[in-house]
Amino acid sequence: MSTAPDVTSPQTTVAARAGLGGLAFALLSASSFGMSGVLGKGLLDTGWTSGAAILLRVGVAAIALLVPTILSLRGRIGSLRRHWRLIVAFGLGPVAGTQFCFFQAVSRLPVGIALLLEYTAPLAIIVWMWLRHGHRPSRLTLAGAAVAAIGLLLVLDVASGHTIDLVGVMWALTGMLGAATYFILGSHDAEGLPPIALAGGGMVVGAVGLGVLGVVRIVPMSFSSAPVLLGGSLVPWWVDVVALGVLSAAIAYASGIAASRRLGSRLASFFALTEVLFALLFAWLLLGQLPRLVQLAGGLVLLAGVVVVKLGEGSAADVSPEPLT
Repeated sequence: MSTAPDVTSPQTTVAARAGLGGLAFALLSASSFGMSGVLGKGLLDTGWTSGAAILLRVGVAAIALLVPTILSLRGRIGSLRRHWRLIVAFGLGPVAGTQFCFFQAVSRLPVGIALLLEYTAPLAIIVWMWLRHGHRPSRLTLAGAAVAAIGLLLVLDVASGHTIDLVGVMWALTGMLGAATYFILGSHDAEGLPPIALAGGGMVVGAVGLGVLGVVRIVPMSFSSAPVLLGGSLVPWWVDVVALGVLSAAIAYASGIAASRRLGSRLASFFALTEVLFALLFAWLLLGQLPRLVQLAGGLVLLAGVVVVKLGEGSAADVSPEPLT
């Protein structure tokens, strides 16, 4: 009996390997981002303000991404001039603004709850695409939004009468709008501007912007040299800051870009939802924070609703907004 010939082409093998590599980068990015709340809360608990923690996080990330950014711009320096508005908007909005709101939220809420609220961002993107570009959501998308809304109510645990910090919720939801802006700005067709340059440039802009706001005292800046408690052990403050900037910012952004280039933005953004699970795991292991059972159930319902929304987006998710030049 003859066997069928191997019809696997070299192109198919390369694509399969790229796909596996993309999944690995996506999980690395999600796990790295998932550390941010835990590392940031460790600083906040010793007297740091959100602005100070984010300033050093963004500053360390900018330094870590400096060399890769310069290398990526060889022969493309003109792209910085053409797309400076996009870089500034990215740095002040998704980089500085979103992180500030998130750190304000985790100073009042458990890390996992704050992140679950922030990850309703895909729902905001659906509304934006509908209002701005006329992409009416499908019935599946609307059903997913309804499921996500139920999950959100469970996360907030409104039925039990359990008290939750409404100010923290508002900060988390404001951060959600910043996260939605991250995906919207990231979808702009910035021809000639490498993704790593957008990330590195955004970090520089974010650090400068936060520094200026700190100097004029619009954003409070308070630092502390006290050791940080992580996983039941005290570590020097600078260890936490370096980890916050390198692991949860520079590596997170760089690996996320690598995942997007291999998987495409739609599949990469789907795997980004695992950040919530990693954040819950790190908050449990390092801070001893574990949401109530009803909140955990609500988180799973919320993520399920977001996944259904993603499945119902159709081609609308692939539409690029107008260039921001």
